[in-house]
Amino acid sequence: MEKPGIAAEYPLTHLLTVSDLNRQVREQLEGAFALTWVTGEISNLTLAASGHIYFALKDDGAQVRCVVWRNKAQILGWRPENGQRVDVRALVTLYEPRGDYQLNVETMRRTGQGELFRRFLELKAKLEGEGLFDPAEKRPLPAFPRRIGIITSPQAAALHDVLTTLQRRAPHVNLTLYPTPVQGDGAAASVAKALAIAGQDGNDLLILCRGGGSIEDLWAFNEEVVARALHASPIPVICGIGHETDFTIADFAADCRAPTPTAAAELASPERDALLARLDQLKKQLSAAALRRLMDAGQRLDWLAGRLVHPKDRLLRQQEALDRLQARMVAALIRQAEQRRHRLQSLALRLCHASQSVLTLPTRRLENLAASLKQLDPLAVLERGYAVVHSEDDNIVRDASVLSSGQGLRITLARGKIKATVNACNSSA
Repeated sequence: MEKPGIAAEYPLTHLLTVSDLNRQVREQLEGAFALTWVTGEISNLTLAASGHIYFALKDDGAQVRCVVWRNKAQILGWRPENGQRVDVRALVTLYEPRGDYQLNVETMRRTGQGELFRRFLELKAKLEGEGLFDPAEKRPLPAFPRRIGIITSPQAAALHDVLTTLQRRAPHVNLTLYPTPVQGDGAAASVAKALAIAGQDGNDLLILCRGGGSIEDLWAFNEEVVARALHASPIPVICGIGHETDFTIADFAADCRAPTPTAAAELASPERDALLARLDQLKKQLSAAALRRLMDAGQRLDWLAGRLVHPKDRLLRQQEALDRLQARMVAALIRQAEQRRHRLQSLALRLCHASQSVLTLPTRRLENLAASLKQLDPLAVLERGYAVVHSEDDNIVRDASVLSSGQGLRITLARGKIKATVNACNSSA
């Protein structure tokens, strides 16, 4: 009988992808371990440009990868170095893309400094809860301070850095040093007193500074009395304590945190050369603007001068205008009279033609009537040899039967009249 193969012995009922496997392992690790304190030595430290910190935490028998994310690294308060022994409070997890088991570090302290770090965190939480770190209460720094107060130890190297920077950038600014110890017993109370004095001494801005050191060296700036003095200061305060990775309670309580004392001096003072260059630029812009305004004003003045006329010249121009108007009016009247004359001539001609037309027709008619009358004129008949016979009673005799013998007659000829007597009558036609 044939022996079954591996596939038959282990049936592939469910396949996991690598991503699924790593995710499940990460969930198991994070569920099995709460935030845990682990101690060891730092090795293979990398401070990434992103702000994250990568290192290996090791002891004599093993090591584990660790990562401190940027938001946690920013509040660490000190700079990790290879070889340091540290205690980390971390979440046990797995970086899925590579399958690497690692610790995500929440907080970290140098071994033996656990108590100080605990006090630091407790005070920070307390003051933050009271609103001493509220960004809304931070005062803006003056753009052009005339007097700056410096609170630090006269022997501190940080003082030399601050004075050198201020002398280079703003030699015109008045500086006042308020000396105070910045380390050891009584340093915190002395710093708080210096802050109170400097705040009432006519300064525009204060710089609280010192060089780097261990958490014990910087502890005076982690005291509550300093934090409250910073919050109570009537003028803005820049805090420049230690190195860029060093954080103290004073950094959170001040109006502005600088990563170093030199950076604090740079924040406090505008650069003199840059200001002079800016002033020169503004001067040139102002001169150009003033020249442009003058040119515009001169051009407008010329324009107004062209419109400004002496009263005599104005009257003369008005008289000339009146003369032109009068000439135009006379010419218009002449043109109007000429037009009317031409119109009257035209009307007269038309009237003459109309009159001739009106008179010619009656004349011709009259001539026709006269001709007709002439044909009916008795005298014309008489001219042809006829005569008109009147009886003695002046009646025209048309019928001979009405006459009797011996009756007298009057006969009218074309030229002259005669009297006659009827001798005989013949009434036949």
